[in-house]
Amino acid sequence: MNAMSGILYLVPTPIGNLGDISQRMAETLEQVDFIAAEDTRVTIKLLNHLELKKPMISYHRHNTEQSGREILSRILHGEHCALVTDAGTPAISDPGEELVALCAANDVTVVSIPGPCALVTALAASGQPTGRFTFEGFLAMNKKNRRRHLEQLKGEERTMIFYEAPHKLLATLKDFQSAFGGERSISLCREMTKLHEEVLRMTLAEAVQFYENNQPKGEFVLVLHGAEPQQEQELTLEDGLEQVEKLKAEEGLSLRDAVKRVAKEMGFSRNELYQAALEQQQ
Repeated sequence: MNAMSGILYLVPTPIGNLGDISQRMAETLEQVDFIAAEDTRVTIKLLNHLELKKPMISYHRHNTEQSGREILSRILHGEHCALVTDAGTPAISDPGEELVALCAANDVTVVSIPGPCALVTALAASGQPTGRFTFEGFLAMNKKNRRRHLEQLKGEERTMIFYEAPHKLLATLKDFQSAFGGERSISLCREMTKLHEEVLRMTLAEAVQFYENNQPKGEFVLVLHGAEPQQEQELTLEDGLEQVEKLKAEEGLSLRDAVKRVAKEMGFSRNELYQAALEQQQ
């Protein structure tokens, strides 16, 4: 690490409830030299709430390259920077990941402050399995890319988490239904940490029907049950005998050698398979 360089702090911001600002988050915002904000108009409200005044620089998906270089330069010259988004943890489904990668590539220390994150908050309350999960973020607007994304997830056995805006919710639920079937279970987590927080648990078919008749409101985290594990078909003695005949015919193996190989590869008892093969020949 460059001895004179500063530090990039990733500071989460409340996803709806200002009571979720931790003492460490507030102290970090107070101590840094400047703040890189997704939208300075949103961040100024947070700073006013904390009674802080801080220089800010805009950093969002449309200026990542130019703004990222400027932020890196200031950090390399010894300034400490706090990266914040409008809500939640920076760099998660957010262009902040590019700034973190840029700083990491230049040996700048990156410190991640724990705090609010919509995906973890929703998963914990979803009632879906939490042992293994995959975060899929927002689906692409482009229909072809969206279809490809869902196609890749058809056999996914882990719980899947998506973010979605209210105006696209119904279309997304219909796409889910066509990709995963109407019986698949989903938890729709709405307005997490806010006054009207709600978790609806239903099947995809029920969710489509519900939102065809009810206007979706607020930001959604969709927690979708994974696919049922594929049951491996048990091999029968008939399968083993078939393979023995195949090896004899195709590779010219003797009965004994064919049985020996099949028993090893398919997990059968060699004696049992040999006996069955002899009986079959009679």
